Amino acid sequence: MDIPLWVWLATIGGMIAILVIDLAIVDHPWSKKSGPREFGMKQAAWWAVFYIGIAILFGLGLWYFGGTTVAGEYFAGFLTEKSLSVDNLFVFYLIMSAFAVPRKYQHEVLLVGIVIALIMRGVFIVIGAQMINAFSEVFYAFGALLIYTAVKIVHDHVKGGDEDKDFTDTFAARMVRKFWPVTEDYHGARLTVKLNGRRHVTPMLMVIVAIGVTDLMFAVDSIPAIFGLTQDPYLVFTANAFALLGLRQLYFLLAGLMDRLAYISWGLAFIMVFIGVKMILHALHENHVPVPEIGTGLSLGVITGVMVITVVASLMRSRGRLGDGDKSKSVTSGSTSE
Repeated sequence: MDIPLWVWLATIGGMIAILVIDLAIVDHPWSKKSGPREFGMKQAAWWAVFYIGIAILFGLGLWYFGGTTVAGEYFAGFLTEKSLSVDNLFVFYLIMSAFAVPRKYQHEVLLVGIVIALIMRGVFIVIGAQMINAFSEVFYAFGALLIYTAVKIVHDHVKGGDEDKDFTDTFAARMVRKFWPVTEDYHGARLTVKLNGRRHVTPMLMVIVAIGVTDLMFAVDSIPAIFGLTQDPYLVFTANAFALLGLRQLYFLLAGLMDRLAYISWGLAFIMVFIGVKMILHALHENHVPVPEIGTGLSLGVITGVMVITVVASLMRSRGRLGDGDKSKSVTSGSTSE
């Protein structure tokens, strides 16, 4: 699509306005004495529905003004990025658990993480668009990267990769500790504090550094994935932005379900392979090789179907395990009573 500059500015301005409203309503209402309050499940649910509703309305607007193909590419990109964001949330959960971030400060950490993610993705979108415009062969590289990422996701899931990783002792964390002393305890939401006449870094800054590095790695995976669905920079940006805007509310909503989404990694891996193959086929087609291409409608159907099956299968597996746990408890209690 040929998007005028004023549409870009209006879109970015609208997203900034949404974030400001979010901050004004969610982060402002606390007293200076009591400090920040914890983010509740009910509040998270309402905001998650709000952000998903906005993303859907935006997609319907694209359908009205741009047609079904444009809207289909946007929704396919949005669903893919939203699915990948769940994987982001799982790693964020592990990071904040490793650093023992107090729950009342977690939404601030997530806000910074989202802003960093938006900036990272913005940079990668510009770079990716320039590379695609320069030569179509980049689709081979993007496709291979996505297939490699899928293999890595499955490997890490089987080996328990992220669960066993010590996020407090990464290369970035060691570099920070090399130049500044780190306090043992949190000092509110402050990033640095002066103790005994010397400037110290707080664990809050360490968490943000860890999440920033994680955002960089996820951007490397997610941007090629969405470029496999649409090469329109406007659709790539808006799908990414709307997928990320409601991320911190989704975090608190899914925090209790993290361990129950057992098959989410398998679903994401399948989507990565599917998009990787789609990109390679597109590159072959661009080089006049007579191969079939995967259309937008099929892409949207496959991505939606895989995520629905993944989530339903995960919840059914979790429910089955809970049921077995209840039975074993009843058997144990029965044998004890005898």
